[in-house]
Amino acid sequence: MALSISIFFQMVVLPLLFLLGALCCCGHVEAQTSITEVLKQAALQWRGSLTCEKWDCNCTFTRQRGCCCAATEMYQVEEDTFMRMKYLWDDISMLNDKIQALTDSIKFSFKATMDSNIAITIPGSAERCFGPFNTNVPIPYSIISLNDGHGYNPSLGIFTAPCAGVYVFSFTAYSSVEENARLYHKVQLVKNGQLISSVWENNREDGEDSASQVVVLEMLKGDQVYIELMSGRKLCKHLQYNIFTGYMLYPFIDE
Repeated sequence: MALSISIFFQMVVLPLLFLLGALCCCGHVEAQTSITEVLKQAALQWRGSLTCEKWDCNCTFTRQRGCCCAATEMYQVEEDTFMRMKYLWDDISMLNDKIQALTDSIKFSFKATMDSNIAITIPGSAERCFGPFNTNVPIPYSIISLNDGHGYNPSLGIFTAPCAGVYVFSFTAYSSVEENARLYHKVQLVKNGQLISSVWENNREDGEDSASQVVVLEMLKGDQVYIELMSGRKLCKHLQYNIFTGYMLYPFIDE
């Protein structure tokens, strides 16, 4: 029994006292020493049964974890906590992979403008214009300032959806003519050959005009969107003000 008390004192009471002593101010060393001595003597003189029913000093030799009333329960809590942390870490890692995959899949955006150098002089006029043509013509927005994901083809002026999702497209049509000349253009957004939206102008009162449209479209992988100038119409001067942009709003995720 004396051995049990001594082990209890050395493994439980003394560490506790040392911890308490570290938390106290340094000016109370004498008081702490006397308290320690009192507790030590009281522990050595104990002759009754130990108050903890689960106490078992044999655990020192069989499990090598020390004697503690709640040793088994404490180690079980420790093991359970570790396993929960491990499962939580696995879940976080899996979620991070999904977020990374989702983020990578929505990096599709572009912005392109027309090159003023493609304008030609209209016979019998000083105007330099793109058009008119005898058929609808896709507008070649060849100057690229953004093309994340490389979905936009500047040679054709066509955006091809790299993956299914909801996309946002916008375009601005601008034209300027000489005094008393006719503003005459119609620019339209087309998806897979189907007209979606358009802007137009036909008057002799304004010397210049611009208009913009924004559309939100569901796109499947491989769907194409482009802007075209209708036959018989023209865009003149400052063609760099004609802009075509688009980006993915969110992808369609297969569950």
